[in-house]
Amino acid sequence: MEYKFSDKISSLQPSVIREILKFTSEPGMISFAAGNPAPEAFPVEDVRRMSKEILENTPILALQYSVTEGYPPLREALMKMAKARYNVGRDFDQLLVVSGAQQGVDLAARVLLNEGDTVICEDPSFIGSLNAFRSYNAKLAGVAMDEDGMNIEALEAALKANPKAKFIYTIPNFQNPSGITMSLQKRREVYRLAKAYGVFILEDNPYGELRWAGEDIPAIKALDEDGIVFYCGSFSKVLSPGIRVGYVVAPAPVIAKMTVAKQCNDVHTTIMSQLLCHRFITECDLDAHIEGLRKIYEKKSSLMMEHMDREFSKNVHHTVPQGGLFLWCTLPQGSDMMGFCRKAVAEKVAVVPGNAFTSDETAPSYSFRMNFSTPTDEQIVQGVKILGRLTHQMFD
Repeated sequence: MEYKFSDKISSLQPSVIREILKFTSEPGMISFAAGNPAPEAFPVEDVRRMSKEILENTPILALQYSVTEGYPPLREALMKMAKARYNVGRDFDQLLVVSGAQQGVDLAARVLLNEGDTVICEDPSFIGSLNAFRSYNAKLAGVAMDEDGMNIEALEAALKANPKAKFIYTIPNFQNPSGITMSLQKRREVYRLAKAYGVFILEDNPYGELRWAGEDIPAIKALDEDGIVFYCGSFSKVLSPGIRVGYVVAPAPVIAKMTVAKQCNDVHTTIMSQLLCHRFITECDLDAHIEGLRKIYEKKSSLMMEHMDREFSKNVHHTVPQGGLFLWCTLPQGSDMMGFCRKAVAEKVAVVPGNAFTSDETAPSYSFRMNFSTPTDEQIVQGVKILGRLTHQMFD
């Protein structure tokens, strides 16, 4: 039997990250390739207690169908939280609970993109979102990153060159994969250009709460007086990725269409997960929990960078994030990045090749992503030492 797949799916390739993660199950493999929260970051006891109480006190609510828009008390609490913590949400906005921010990104693409439309995105950017856009046969126009976010001149050039651009996709806080945070000035410039060229902004903020250094920067959505910014938030890095709860704040007409699209997808986000999130943000000490997360990741990132600066060749450079889960390492121009990643795996250390995150998958990349949240401290020290030896062998 010959299987003929749709045009939207036939060109998609398996995630490079997922392919590399297959190696992480090998005995002795040290993985810097994942993006999982640290095991010690989960509020296990709170989740265990709340789950027990929910199933004892409101079992039918937890097990029955629910409304697509989301559990009403959770939606109300999230709108209050988004406004209080991020100044996100205007009178023209509504909120939709989604099955992780990834679904929010996918639904935004689904309701906005026609075949052949263009998405302007940071280059590099999150592979999950890039593949979501590709699945709708959209064209990707990558914009190079500076140390403080998208290069504004390149962004305007991309907008001029792509009159069918529908939206700009950005992860402004501790970006995946680079760890870069967009400055306030650039956030204002991105908003100005989007308004001037008649495109939307899809702002993805899964890592914003994980800041351990520097000052908080207002969300782009906080600048939105014109209804052109769609904001995606998530519980994956704050509570648990396994519960699959995120949310989108966007103008009411957009939320209405996303709701219809979600009905065709999964009907509603798992209600048990929504009940847990609602109780977590209304009954637990959210600020204390987040402060604990920040301390965990500050310690782990500092440990990784300290040993990288000691062990790596001076010809290999890395970003210095103020939050999030990732470092972005760049090899000398013309280096065999894939060869380095293969040798690393052969030495039982997994990193993610940079071309997994590029808008043009055929373009050369001399970078790779490292994650510090998942491995233990001992694995960080040992793995960085192995990678450091390889950098000296290949790039000195």
